[in-house]
Amino acid sequence: MKTFITDDFLLNNDFAKILYHDHAKKLPILDYHNHLPPNEIAQNRVFENISQVWLAGDHYKWRAMRALGIDEKYITGSASDKDKFLKWGETTPYTVRNPLYHWTHLELERYFGIKELLTAENAGSIYDRATSMLQESTHHTIPLLEQQNVEVICTTDEPIDSLEHHKKILEEQVTNIKVFPAFRPDKAFAVEDGVAFFAYLEKLEDTTGKPINSYSDLLDTLRDRIDYFHENGCRLSDHGLEQMYFYKEGVHDCEKLFSKIKEGQALSIDEIQYFKCRTLLFLCRCYHKKGWTQQFHLGAIRDNNQRLLTQLGPNSGFDSIGDFSQARTLREFLNDLDSTDELAKTVAYNLNPADNEVIATMVGNFNDGSMKGKMQFGSGWWFLDQKDGMEKQMNALSNMGLLSCFVGMLTDSRSFLSFPRHEYFRRILCNLIGQDVTNGELPADEKWLGKIVTDICYQNAKDYFNFAY
Repeated sequence: MKTFITDDFLLNNDFAKILYHDHAKKLPILDYHNHLPPNEIAQNRVFENISQVWLAGDHYKWRAMRALGIDEKYITGSASDKDKFLKWGETTPYTVRNPLYHWTHLELERYFGIKELLTAENAGSIYDRATSMLQESTHHTIPLLEQQNVEVICTTDEPIDSLEHHKKILEEQVTNIKVFPAFRPDKAFAVEDGVAFFAYLEKLEDTTGKPINSYSDLLDTLRDRIDYFHENGCRLSDHGLEQMYFYKEGVHDCEKLFSKIKEGQALSIDEIQYFKCRTLLFLCRCYHKKGWTQQFHLGAIRDNNQRLLTQLGPNSGFDSIGDFSQARTLREFLNDLDSTDELAKTVAYNLNPADNEVIATMVGNFNDGSMKGKMQFGSGWWFLDQKDGMEKQMNALSNMGLLSCFVGMLTDSRSFLSFPRHEYFRRILCNLIGQDVTNGELPADEKWLGKIVTDICYQNAKDYFNFAY
């Protein structure tokens, strides 16, 4: 059966079609947050087969396969790459109304020109065709990005990273795509596990050649790494948090807590949260000094299935939406930074749709007129980066703030085939605005609304993030 992905997919009114085809469709992509491995860009990796580029590491697909009763052998186990793909082909028809159904067929068509619906019957043929194309020079890593008109990629990198691959991409002019690092230091203050914390600090010492014997040493090292990242094009940080913590300075002493962990003593929950809070506040002040943007991904509760976590490890598909209290501590945290005029540009992503209006209104409190859209309610994230989630996020932002200032979509993905998610977002955005025009709720002003769409899909992000072109 032929695909349902037509030229007007998701565009349900005439004005939406105009906005998408004439204003959004051909815009470059600024993917300011993803988890792509920079070494695979630097080496222009050739994937041996479609399973390696499409199924490996994709916990969205893994969760769907488990729900259908597929044995783990065919998900993360010992089965061949082709057999794993055949099982994904068996699964795909059962993902109707899950975003995977849309993404799967968008990606097959956009990258491989395959306009068939993936099924158990044709999975073998599609595997062979796509795998054959991946061996061609047009389907190596960099061309896969270039054919989607990607202009900027910001990878997610830890303080221990050397950034050697980012340097190679720049120095050897591997591609015209700008590939920048983004600073993700969460493990450097993850003191809930003292053994893992100090193991990480040893890696940080190896990277820098400097000992970390005290809390002040840790802060000095992190400041140095921020300087190093900045010199190599970094303009964004990122943090994955259940919720924001806030404690006034002096409730505990971070130097004493550091020593306590070093001696093998466990911290109390209150001490853990204090250490995280004060360290993150320090980092945020460093970001402000550099003119960076800070990103906070809020609301995930991770590693929920202990049995399978033990077998398969983290990031294997056992995370979900959490129901944490967000407003009060986020307010106090932002206020602490704002009180000394050290609040950097901020993007707050929310994972619990019940908190959309909470986050949208809270970040809006800290817009101070110093620039357009300083405080951003980030796009639908993780479980919410689908049609319903995107619409709810944009509706909350529209009702509580200014959609016109929004910096738009990102992939947040580990897959080089994920960039049609920008197309997916753009179609949903255009349909949302087009429906308002059809309903008589907005004027049919193509020039102005076309500009709004262009800004959200491209220009706002380009102006906001201050990429080091």
